[in-house]
This record gives sequence, structure tokens and C-alpha cells, in this order.
Amino acid sequence: MSSSTSKRPSDQELTQTYNTMKSELSSLAQKIGELETEADEHSLVVDTIAPLDGDRKCFRLVGGVLVERTVKEVLPALKTNQEGIRTVTTQLVQTYKKKEDEFMAFQKKYNIQVKQ
Repeated sequence: MSSSTSKRPSDQELTQTYNTMKSELSSLAQKIGELETEADEHSLVVDTIAPLDGDRKCFRLVGGVLVERTVKEVLPALKTNQEGIRTVTTQLVQTYKKKEDEFMAFQKKYNIQVKQ
């Protein structure tokens, strides 16, 4: 016999698995939202300082310390950070979609219906 014909998990196990999966999705969605906000903030700063003279002084918060730099020093770092954030966000969205599909398949497999 295959494993698909194995004994059905108890209602308590199903509830626990359901809640765990739902919690994981919620955490991923929250992290995606935070990263998107951070990327938007980076975009705003890049758009603001890009037209400025490269030798103009600007300040950057590094590890809780405000340091003085020039626009030409800060702009490349900001763009690199922004791309990194976008890459991580894209990966998290893919992970979210995969976990969401698994969650839907789990609900369908065990005929789980949520009462509103």
C-alpha cells in the first residue's frame, strides 16, 4: 500500500498543522510587507539625492550611528541595498506562493472548511 492510503491524522493534529501553516503564511506576508516598505524608502532617498552634486555632503545612518559622507559615496551603496532588498522580496514572494499552494492542497486533501 502507498503512503496516501495511510491513516488520517486526528482532528487535533490537523488543527495544529493548519494553524502552523497559516502562521507561516502570515509571517511571510508580514516580512514581505516590511521589505517592500524598506525598498520604497530606499527609492525615495535615491530619487532625492541622485540629481544632487556628487561632492555634496550627506548623512547616512550606519548601525545606529549617523556618519557624514558624500552623495557619490552613498548613492551606489543605496542602489546596491535596494537591489538586494528587491531580490530577497522576490524570493520571499516565491516561497509564499509555494507555501500557499501547499496550504490549499492540505485544505483540499482533508476537506478543511473554515467557518467565518
